Amino acid sequence: LPTGFDAVIMIEDIHQLDEETIEITSAAAPWQHVRPMGEDIVATELIIPVNHRVGPEDIGAMLAGGIWQVKVRKKPVVTIIPTGSELVQPGEVPAGGKIIEFNSRFFSGLVIRWGGEARPHDIVKDEYELIKKALLSALEKSDLVIINAGSSAGSRDYTSAIIEEVGELLAHGLAIKPGKPTVLGMVNKKPVVGVPGYPVSAFFVMDLMVKPLIYELQGLPVPERPQVKAVMSRRVVSSFKAQEFLRVKLGQVGEKMIATPLARGAGVITSLVRADGFVSIPQLKEGLETGEEVQVDLVKDLKEIKNTVVSIGSHDLTLDIIANLLRLNFPEISLSSAHVGSMGGLMALRRGETHLAGSHLLDEKTGEYNIPYIKRLLPAREVVLINLVYREQGLIFPPGNPKKITSLEDLARKDISFVNRQKGAGTRLLLDYHLQKMENNPQNIKGYEREEYSHLAVAAAVASGAADTGMGILAAAKALGLDFLPLAEERYDIIIP
Repeated sequence: LPTGFDAVIMIEDIHQLDEETIEITSAAAPWQHVRPMGEDIVATELIIPVNHRVGPEDIGAMLAGGIWQVKVRKKPVVTIIPTGSELVQPGEVPAGGKIIEFNSRFFSGLVIRWGGEARPHDIVKDEYELIKKALLSALEKSDLVIINAGSSAGSRDYTSAIIEEVGELLAHGLAIKPGKPTVLGMVNKKPVVGVPGYPVSAFFVMDLMVKPLIYELQGLPVPERPQVKAVMSRRVVSSFKAQEFLRVKLGQVGEKMIATPLARGAGVITSLVRADGFVSIPQLKEGLETGEEVQVDLVKDLKEIKNTVVSIGSHDLTLDIIANLLRLNFPEISLSSAHVGSMGGLMALRRGETHLAGSHLLDEKTGEYNIPYIKRLLPAREVVLINLVYREQGLIFPPGNPKKITSLEDLARKDISFVNRQKGAGTRLLLDYHLQKMENNPQNIKGYEREEYSHLAVAAAVASGAADTGMGILAAAKALGLDFLPLAEERYDIIIP
């Protein structure tokens, strides 16, 4: 501002009358539109404190204040050593007894998300000296080392013994589920974590043990997950021995946030993909009851969860197609399916815990699908019944039908193992209906008590050789390249209150 002047008038507020005369069209005050020196940053003023993650706005502020260089912490370097003679790299077709090594990529993504630098190591075979050599080499250029698999107590689980030989073993085993077989140690003043091979166990160990270490190395607090209260849609039994982390799907149904448990297996990585959050079941607690209020740690945005259509009931592949089409055309809305069987879906409708339910319940007396059950279980409710598909139910078996299965009567043969659907599933009721007509005792069927919760899970059990046959829909057999013996056509409906 030139000397002798103390205000600025914007050109928009003047009217030029001639070459020498202008008219000011609005009042002016001293120091208007003038930025005094030091208004933004004054010499010696703190711009950002120590242990602050530098963002784009911080870079702008530092440059505006004449700061051209700043000392920062280097990213914590985390080396991930996958171990196991059964592992093959992604892209290779695993032979019998081999599995694809994906945990190192999985862990790398987590390390990067938490602000570290991930360095995946090549696969190391289950040999003591090879694993020890890989560990010592990794420690030379890392701030933290993760040894994946080999943390349990098997004959080829060497992690704890190696850490004890070359450093200090702090703990072997945690009272958490999943994630119990965890190893914690210090070698050359650097933390070493033995993480279980099962991916869900591994995730919780990474989240509970590795994540705080990475943030500590950055001088940052561990960010807290947002939480929400929800009501359990079904009973869950838990062990007294450990704190359990239960993956759940969430959905806002009326005034209630409903939490539906997902598959609990330590190797079911898709339960992490589908989860909206986690429920912690404390040690010494037997489990959770239907309708019990729980605190859920969220891993997805609450707004996204509230825009989710909740479907609890029978499983059909068409629901997956609908979910994709819904996200394609209405990105803000998603469909969440929990496969608990047709009867479970009707009971969820009865309790007001779902927006809709898939069902294919055959009434033995009338031969009619769904309507008799709706009248019995939802007598006072008005519902809309939409026929979604007709589908073929039958027996699924490996290509070529090696056991020469030709009818349901063959299930009683001693050389045939069967995989069933869970109680309350429409497929289970259909099977029982036909067995009763044939006067065939289910106890004669090897595997009748073994249960899966979806058609694809039944097909997967057959494809893996865990069972010779199972009952399911044609689409599931086709999806996994299996053969199919049709037994009945059934009606699959969507029930909307």
